[in-house]
Formats: sequence, C-alpha cells, structure tokens
Amino acid sequence: MLEKFQLEQIVKPLLAWFEKNARTLPWRSISTPYRVWVSEIMLQQTRVEAVKPYFERFMHALPDVKSLAECEEERLLKLWEGLGYYNRVRNMQIAAQTVMEQYDGKLPADYEKLLELKGIGHYTAGAIASIAYGIPVPAVDGNVLRILMRVSADNSDIMKQSVKTRVEQALQQVIPQDCAGSFNQALMELGAIVCVPNGEPLCDQCPWYSFCETRKRGLWQELPVKKKAKGRRIEERTVLVIRDGERVVLKRRPKKGLLAGLYEFPNEPGTLTEDEALRVVQDMHLHPMRIQRLEEAKHIFSHVEWHMQGYMVEVDSLTREEAGLLFVEAAHSEEAYPIPAAFAAYTKYMNIRLGNERFKEK
Repeated sequence: MLEKFQLEQIVKPLLAWFEKNARTLPWRSISTPYRVWVSEIMLQQTRVEAVKPYFERFMHALPDVKSLAECEEERLLKLWEGLGYYNRVRNMQIAAQTVMEQYDGKLPADYEKLLELKGIGHYTAGAIASIAYGIPVPAVDGNVLRILMRVSADNSDIMKQSVKTRVEQALQQVIPQDCAGSFNQALMELGAIVCVPNGEPLCDQCPWYSFCETRKRGLWQELPVKKKAKGRRIEERTVLVIRDGERVVLKRRPKKGLLAGLYEFPNEPGTLTEDEALRVVQDMHLHPMRIQRLEEAKHIFSHVEWHMQGYMVEVDSLTREEAGLLFVEAAHSEEAYPIPAAFAAYTKYMNIRLGNERFKEK
C-alpha cells in the first residue's frame, strides 16, 4: 500500500532521470501560465503527438488570455476541430473571460483560485500552479496514478476519487519545494514513456528499478486496478453528403448535448437503404438526381459509439434553403465550418468532383 511505502525515495532518482530524458515539447519551451493551461486542456483524452500541431496553431491564433476571451465562437471551434470534446474549449473561453474580469487577464498564482475557474480541476490547477508558478502542489493524472500504484504495489481502484485524493495527499508530503514543476512533469513523463499504459513497462529504463514493488513481484499486468467503465451504447446512423456540384448541404447541431453547436452533414438514425436515403433527401424539399453508396465508418465517443453508413447524393441546383439547412460553397466549407472528427470519413467528399459514371441514376 502507498501509505506503507517510503515515498520520499522516489524524488531524487526521478528528478535526475527527468533532467536527462525529458522530451522537447512546444509548451515546455516557454512555460507561461497560459501556455501550460492550454496544453494541459488539449492533452486531456489526446496523445502528445496529436496535440503538437494543434497547440502551435492555437497559440499563433490566440496567443493570450485576452484573445481567447474575445474569440468568436465559430472561429474558436474551428481552431479546436479534430481534438474533440468541444466543451473543453468552450469552458476555456468562459474561464478566460472570468480571468479578464477578475484577474486583469492573468491566471491567478493561487491553486484554490485556479480551481474556481470553469473547466479547471485538481490536476490542471496543480499543473498550472506548479509548472508556471512553482507552487508545491501535486498534479495527479492517470499516468501518475498508474506509476505510484505500481511502485508501491497498491491494488486500490484508481477510478475512485478517494484513491486519487489519497495519492494527492501522499505526494504533498514529498513534493520538492524548490522544483515542484519539474517533479510533477517528471512523474507524468515517466508514466508516458517508461511505465506505459499499454503493454509491458520498460523497467530497465526506470529510475525506480531497484525499489519498485511491482517489478519485484511481477505484478505489472495486474496493476493498477481500474474498474471497467460501463459499456458504450451503439448507435447506427446514415450520413448524407448532399451536393449540387458547387455547394454542399450542412446543418448545425443543437446548442446543447453531444457536439453542441458544430456543423454536420444531414444524418438519420439507423442504416438506410439507397431508396430510404433518397426519400429523406426528398423530404428536405430537394430533388435527388444520382446517389452513390460511400464507405462505412465508426466513431467512438465517451459513452456512445456511432456506426455509420454514408451516401453521396447529387441534387439539382440548391436554390432555396430549407429551415435548418445551410448551402455552403464546397471549396471553402472545410476551412470555414467546424465539422467534428466524427464525420472525418466523409469530409473528403465535400470537394470531390461528381462524375456520372460513379453514380447510380435515380
């Protein structure tokens, strides 16, 4: 158990290892509070390599709290497109507006005040406070939980909030007062590249090799204990890419709920046949001329999984927009409208030239 383990022994070897092995990452080159904040929000649920280009683009477009607070929502969502979990960036903007109003545009150098900001939990507050301000508070994420459960051979369920709180309290006792940011980053780094989440840990590269209880007992496949999440609900959907050669049909999702406020292709529950898909298009008061079956696709959300069948439908001239539908220029649609990654398999058909030989006449 963690409480019986001599946790102070992890500190010196960890810091020495980190000094030699820390990865070069865009947000580490200049660790301002704003850059740390944006990077940590982006890194939630997203791999480091995937985040890098998004971070650079975001920083170029919105280099400070003020620009984030004032950014028009559609542009903000477009900058975030592809990262998913769009409430993360919406919450960031709300928090940025609070920082402008209450803290003169500067993130507070106070752990408790950071926690009061929208979308900032204990981990993110700990990361900002320690990395940007040097405040000795822990930042406990999944990587940190995993490596501490393993080094101490603690079989507590890391999905329980009580376990996370217990780990935070234990780390608070050993976190170095003079290099809290490096310590927290070193813990995260060790979990990311050595004591990895998937597959066998690289124990021969670990600074804790000599005293890791899991390595001694051969328990890495059993630890950490993580209660299985509830299975995702499967939803079948049919996606319609409707084109007239120059324009494509989009619609905006409701302001609340899954993918709130983003743009999407018209889509229907269930897996429709070609005839059923054409009737849906006709019900939109559009006149289909040809239809082509597209590939199947799948997208996984936290609690639901979409299984999609796509169709491209060519209609005659899009002259009169129906309620809820947008007729947008195909050549500029991907640049101007934030379309969630759930539809990534079909966005390529927004600009493809239609050829009669590829379509079934109707």
